[in-house]
Amino acid sequence: MLLLCFVSAKLCAQQDKQSDTSVNHPVPLITATKADLLNNVDVIVNTQVALNNYFKDGKYSSSQFAVNQFRLEIKGKIFKDKVYFRFRDRYTKDPETQSVDHISSSTDLAFVGYNLSDRTSITVGKMCAAWGGYEFDMNPIDIYEYNDIVENADNFLTGVQFTWMASPDHTLSAQILNSRTKTYTELYENVPEMEEAKFPAAYVASWNGSFLEGKFQTLWSFSVFQEANKNDKPVNMYYTAIGNQFRSKNWLLQYDFKWSSEELDRTGVVSSLIPENVLGHAAQHVDYKEHWLRIVYSANQQWKLSAIGMVSNARWKDITDQTASSKTLRTSWGVIPSVEFYPIENYNLKFFATYVGRYLKYNSYSKTTLGQTNNNPSRFMIGIISPLLIL
Repeated sequence: MLLLCFVSAKLCAQQDKQSDTSVNHPVPLITATKADLLNNVDVIVNTQVALNNYFKDGKYSSSQFAVNQFRLEIKGKIFKDKVYFRFRDRYTKDPETQSVDHISSSTDLAFVGYNLSDRTSITVGKMCAAWGGYEFDMNPIDIYEYNDIVENADNFLTGVQFTWMASPDHTLSAQILNSRTKTYTELYENVPEMEEAKFPAAYVASWNGSFLEGKFQTLWSFSVFQEANKNDKPVNMYYTAIGNQFRSKNWLLQYDFKWSSEELDRTGVVSSLIPENVLGHAAQHVDYKEHWLRIVYSANQQWKLSAIGMVSNARWKDITDQTASSKTLRTSWGVIPSVEFYPIENYNLKFFATYVGRYLKYNSYSKTTLGQTNNNPSRFMIGIISPLLIL
């Protein structure tokens, strides 16, 4: 788009040097009306570029420069602020047309919405599942590492959303979405006695609240995903996310609790730990529980210090070995301290240095039967982050 604008401008400049007798009154390429329309459109390039230094069990293994995040976003409002749209595509993910919604897996967002009134709106297309929690609500370029549920979830789904602003401080939304972007067989293979649901759908309800003049805020949600049927009964996933935030002059505290109970392993961490000779398809009766805490201290307008602590438990209820120490196959710990420097006042560009430490601990059953071992993958990153507003 930018190249086209530059080329068009250059051609117009060259043509101005020559007289044109065929047109008495040339029509401009972009009229005043169209120029006003562009005032309501934003083109943003979300970037995170860094030198990544990798360590395994405390030993240095490799380094490389990488574009960790590059997402092109176009959003805006048209027709008297009644109609809005948003498109975002991720260039750091392989584009693969998904078999369910027929759109590239690299496309995060592709939706159009209509404001029915000042308080009510409807949105249709591919969108974020309104899962709640501040970890998922952050711009992905500001995330150095996700906890297990968000990292492995199908976060962007196609469907419809209804939003109602009950008051200036409270907003409620409801979504009906495809429960996945891939087919049942692609995700779960052939699970005995199960068949794909005729309408694999996700039903998501969320609440955004604000208290104490915005100092305390909430992002809560509850979701039900129907994945399949077994003996004519639905096989579901139940997901709850409770996000809380407190903000003062220099401090920001965010805490998320997440719980996912899955009759069929949608998150996939448990299934990934089980070899095919033990179980040749997706695991059943699993659940994940997570805690995520982020603390940010703003020393001044240029310097911020932050620390994230997170833990995730992956549990398989179908373990039959009576000698197993617990049904929690894996506990994942994460520690992410960071230093961020903003060189330009009132501009969201920052240099950062961060350590991402993960500690994976397995129970006795995982070690003896599944062949897993405790390990500590980590990395140290130095780089730059910015949502570059081009238009």
